[in-house]
Amino acid sequence: MMAGVWLMGECELNDCEIDGGKIGVKQGVLVKRCRFLEESGCASVCVNSCKIPTQKFFIEDMGLPLTMTPDYETGECQFSFGLSVSPASEFDAKNTPCIGRCPSAGGMRKWHEGGDSTCHMMEEDNNE
Repeated sequence: MMAGVWLMGECELNDCEIDGGKIGVKQGVLVKRCRFLEESGCASVCVNSCKIPTQKFFIEDMGLPLTMTPDYETGECQFSFGLSVSPASEFDAKNTPCIGRCPSAGGMRKWHEGGDSTCHMMEEDNNE
């Protein structure tokens, strides 16, 4: 739990839904204000650089199902350990509209989707 606080911000253990429609007692972690989301200010960065890779790590390398559910309004993120990722939730996550405070004005979404446009934050300095 201490690593979570250092990495993501204030966290608390909670009960959450797990596979089979059950409730896992203290199997959830609520990140009260995610530093990653707060600093990036971008839904696409959150989903593609944090949510999907973290879920993949826990599922493939640790053998533990994990579903992460960011709340772009509050800056919270619910980690549900023991809950497998559903295709519908991943579809929704990848199609989350840009949030108003996004510094890339949608540019990261195009970059993550393989479009021609790149985020102005990721552009290379051509003056070197």
